Amino acid sequence: MTGPLDWTLAKVAAATHGVVDGDASMRIHSVSTDSRSVTSGALFVAIKGEHHDGHDFVATAIAGGAVAGVVERGSAGDIMPRVEVENTTRALRDLAAARRSELDARVVAISGSTGKTSTKDLLAAALPGSFASPRSFNNEVGVPLTVLSAADDTETLVVEVGSRGLGHIRWLAPVVLPDIAIITNLGVVHLETFGTRDALADGKFELVESLVEGGVAVLPDDEPRLVRPHPGPTITFGRTPKAGVQVSDITVDEQGRPHFVLHADGASAAVELAMAGAHNAINAAAAAAAALVLGLDLEAIAEGFATATAAPWRMEVHQGRITVVNDAYNANPDSMVAAMETVAAMPGPRIAVLGEMAELGPVTEEEHERVGRIAADLGFDVITVGRDHGLSQAAGGRNVAEQSDAAGIVRDEAKPGSVVLVKASRSVGLERLAAELIEEARP
Repeated sequence: MTGPLDWTLAKVAAATHGVVDGDASMRIHSVSTDSRSVTSGALFVAIKGEHHDGHDFVATAIAGGAVAGVVERGSAGDIMPRVEVENTTRALRDLAAARRSELDARVVAISGSTGKTSTKDLLAAALPGSFASPRSFNNEVGVPLTVLSAADDTETLVVEVGSRGLGHIRWLAPVVLPDIAIITNLGVVHLETFGTRDALADGKFELVESLVEGGVAVLPDDEPRLVRPHPGPTITFGRTPKAGVQVSDITVDEQGRPHFVLHADGASAAVELAMAGAHNAINAAAAAAAALVLGLDLEAIAEGFATATAAPWRMEVHQGRITVVNDAYNANPDSMVAAMETVAAMPGPRIAVLGEMAELGPVTEEEHERVGRIAADLGFDVITVGRDHGLSQAAGGRNVAEQSDAAGIVRDEAKPGSVVLVKASRSVGLERLAAELIEEARP
């Protein structure tokens, strides 16, 4: 058996309201939506995406070891065996809901505008016997795949849940059904799809509304839009003494790694993180609140946090002739400011190579200009790549058309010991520039 499952195609069909074409007793041991990474005994679910159609790769998946496919009716030719369904994305969700009902694990679900992945990684590092996706699997495909990948003996399942509009989390609720729901914060991300800040808060609060009976909400202590009734208890986290889990004395070292103190229930513990970013102190407070609910003490939590590592392209600090901080995975105003504040606390002249923050809707120009002014106040030499909505002008910086132009400026102007932050929304693709600068800076 390769994988956490031992299901028949008959069970797959029952869970998805589908019809088996082939041997219904065929057993599957895992679920995949990527034909390039299927394992022996896998069930391949052919998802129709914006840029690809998984039905085009069913034959490749079966050649690679998958034993069957889940396909939409009339979309996969004569591939056998298969389970035919009306909609494969909904079928994947229903499979994960079936798996959720089998698990005895406690489930911690994390949403928020920023910090979801880091909070997930911190919490998973602190919890023995936990399982969390190794990547940012937080959408309508990634969340089900995370749940379907959990083994029977998983003690705690940590799930990251994103939302780009009202109803998204509610649609995923049967998959998650959390015992603990964490909302890290509310920023201005995805206003292009949410429309208003209040709608954003409504969308994130859907996670709290999906809690099992008696489930615990873990919420920031400084966010009035989340002060709402729900049947279970609430624990808050933040910087103020009123927070249930308080973080204080935040400093960063020369590599941007935060040191701080956590306080809860009259106890305190010093924490040193291996991942960079002063903002991760607040993420750690959120993770600590959940870990306390699960029965850990602060000292054990602090020890676990020290072992957590950041996901790729998130505040990766590479030291050489210059220090390159690769935070190019994604960007919104809050995460942009947080990254700049961390770099500003590191020694050396500072340069920020920035790009567009996408999906801000009606506040696009306003927020880019605000971030530009903050960059100027923090002493950054700002270079923006491509469309920047006035950020470089507000920062007193320069805008260039191509990544190669930005690389050339950094190459010419960065002094030994300079710190270069690279950050933009994922669509800009500045990770390529970061990789080039990192390679050139190697000792």
